[in-house]
Amino acid sequence: MTAVISPSTAERILAAAAQVTVESGWSGVTMAAIAGRVGVSRQTVYNEWGSRERVAEAMVLRELAAFLAEVDAGFDAFPDDLESAVTEAVRRVCVLAASNPLLRAIVTATHGAGTELIPLLTTRADVVIATARGRIGDRLTAYVSTSSDTVDVVADVLVRTVLSHVMQPDSTDELPRAMGWLAGRLLVEDVPA
Repeated sequence: MTAVISPSTAERILAAAAQVTVESGWSGVTMAAIAGRVGVSRQTVYNEWGSRERVAEAMVLRELAAFLAEVDAGFDAFPDDLESAVTEAVRRVCVLAASNPLLRAIVTATHGAGTELIPLLTTRADVVIATARGRIGDRLTAYVSTSSDTVDVVADVLVRTVLSHVMQPDSTDELPRAMGWLAGRLLVEDVPA
């Protein structure tokens, strides 16, 4: 018989914060609202996270982990084909972005969501961009024997371009293929003439 492990209080708090954000927008997320949803005291929420801003950052990082899991799955599906791996990773991210209610609440201001969370997704390089860039760079390195500077630039371009499409959704049907093609062209090892 397998023991059922219940989520930690900290994880339950993040899940509750995400639910309230989806339902009421970030402006509806208070420590009291989270506490009520989880069934703990407001002080417990403060003890676990310290501040509303730390809850926001942790919530965004939790979502980022889900997106990076999709990136990993895309690369794992094509271990010997860089262009296909990048295409699949971007495709999976686009699919998750299109169906992610928290991301939709943050980006589209549905249900009165404020813009307080947008900077965590766009300008806090230490939170989202650097984390994603590092993961993508690590995955790209397995396919090429080019300089780490080149890999870093390509990873940065991929992350910022995909993030831009996630933040301003449009027809992303061509984005995965375009990003795969671009990575394949930019990371082809230079062959001496």
